[in-house]
Amino acid sequence: MNIKSIFTNPDEGRLRAGWRLLAHFCILAASLVAFGVIASPLFLWAERSGSSFLLLNVLVALAGITTSVIIARHFADKHSFVSLGLKLDSKALRDLFFGFALTAAIMGFIYLIEWVAGWLTFEGFAWDFQSPGHVIREVLIMLMVYVFVGWQEELISRGYWLQNLEEGINMDWAVFISSLFFSLAHYGNPGFAWAPLLGLLVSGYFLAYAYIRTRSLWLPIGLHIGWNFFEGTVFGFQVSGTESYRLILQSVRGPTLWTGGAFGPEAGLVLIPGLALGIAAIWWYTRKSKENTQ
Repeated sequence: MNIKSIFTNPDEGRLRAGWRLLAHFCILAASLVAFGVIASPLFLWAERSGSSFLLLNVLVALAGITTSVIIARHFADKHSFVSLGLKLDSKALRDLFFGFALTAAIMGFIYLIEWVAGWLTFEGFAWDFQSPGHVIREVLIMLMVYVFVGWQEELISRGYWLQNLEEGINMDWAVFISSLFFSLAHYGNPGFAWAPLLGLLVSGYFLAYAYIRTRSLWLPIGLHIGWNFFEGTVFGFQVSGTESYRLILQSVRGPTLWTGGAFGPEAGLVLIPGLALGIAAIWWYTRKSKENTQ
């Protein structure tokens, strides 16, 4: 047996998928450490409880993840970065904005369900208690945060992980493993337990469905950005157990099994009708392009 064939595919002349994923993990760890060291003086300056500190953390992760994928894609995969599904054209912009708008409807639907069921109490709007300038500043910062989070998490989850796993095994296992990793990546979030694990796993499948229907990352990126922004900043829910600046001030007191409690809708059964609405909308949005490829 040729030992070299254990590591490389002789037909392609590059590392096998498993080794590519391991190489990327090592590059990712090194990138995050490097950018963390570079940004360390700024962390001393930023207020730890403020949105600027959160934005700085996200920027470090953004730089580390994006750099690691660019390096691994070029040297290990021997493919272009754009070939992950990042071609920028008019369709990409349509996918991005459709995904963003769709999550406004999904989160509004979840909010309506909880309000009608009596599980949610509306307490007011942010501008009733804060100046317009402060509200605008905080909303723009949170939008920036969620744009960066949506990009980096989709780049690695539905981008590098899912696509390399698909090449190495098959799509079914690739979706499951990448969605499981996506869920476990939230392990450090407050309140993470079995219910959030399962909810985020299902959410990973939902985002993978958006990628599979388009073979592009722009729709899942738009969905991810909008999901966090409308869930936390607009409708006032917890975002996977974390706090966000809120335009709608509300409190959830319904059954945790349904609402997800302090972790947010991802940990509750209310997630299911929201995702069902999203899946139906994605199917409708992509139906013509799928028909044209058959």
